[in-house]
Amino acid sequence: MNVDNLTTTESLNEFIQGNQAIAFRVLGDKAERYQFIQKMLVKFRYITRSKSDKGIITRFLMKVTGYSRQQLTRLIGQYKNSGCIEWRPCRRHGFTRQYSDKDVRLLAQMDERHDTPCGHAIKKLCERAYQVFGETEYQNLANISVSHLYNLRSSLGYKKHRRHFEKTKPRQVSIGERRKPQPNGQPGYIRIDTVHQGDLDKQKGVYHINAVDEVTQFEVVCSVEKISERYLMPALEQILDAFPFEIKGFHSDNGSEYINKNVEKLLEKGLIEFTKSRSRKTNESLPHEVLWVQCTSRR
Repeated sequence: MNVDNLTTTESLNEFIQGNQAIAFRVLGDKAERYQFIQKMLVKFRYITRSKSDKGIITRFLMKVTGYSRQQLTRLIGQYKNSGCIEWRPCRRHGFTRQYSDKDVRLLAQMDERHDTPCGHAIKKLCERAYQVFGETEYQNLANISVSHLYNLRSSLGYKKHRRHFEKTKPRQVSIGERRKPQPNGQPGYIRIDTVHQGDLDKQKGVYHINAVDEVTQFEVVCSVEKISERYLMPALEQILDAFPFEIKGFHSDNGSEYINKNVEKLLEKGLIEFTKSRSRKTNESLPHEVLWVQCTSRR
């Protein structure tokens, strides 16, 4: 940066206003910028200057270095106090880790062996490993608090060594029996499901109720505007009456449109066996015809 011809505050002011012809580049390196700022402050004797001259020098440094006024104020304050401007890299003096990656790995292995017990139980196991069996690698974990043990379990290092998944828990609803229907080759055991046709121009589409007999594959399809009680119950009565044989079994998924007191009362009146899908058996209530209706309705 050629600033040798800038020797007075007037020339600096002309440079700031854009009247002074000079080629310059914005310094990129932080240490180089700090060195340049210190050089200019010394050259123009910043400390002995008047308030107006200090303002001109500050604006000149802002334009050349790209720093804000607040940053330059801090750097000039450092120059006033120590006589120099030094760049010091950031040094983080954080807390020393008490539990290392090795401890986290030992905790994950202990949880895997004992199927992830509660925090109090795993702490006692670590204490026994160190105090009774003399396994010195468990010394840190033997003194860990139960609350911090759960912190280690939720850390990223723990999840890299072990992840725990729980299976879907079944809903505890007394309506219907959770099992697969057993027609034993007899007609009258139907599977039923509801499929939404989809929306068009923000208008809700209809719902298709598809009922298929398990043995004969006799199918009845009914469409309703909504799946509320007002529309669904008359449709179910029509579906049950449409089959040419006696209905003995009614199997559905766990949706609330079927698992409710009104449907249960309707089926009890006709002495119809009510069963529903089991957990992790997603296709148990979906016969081939229902799957076909779902595919065509999504196209």
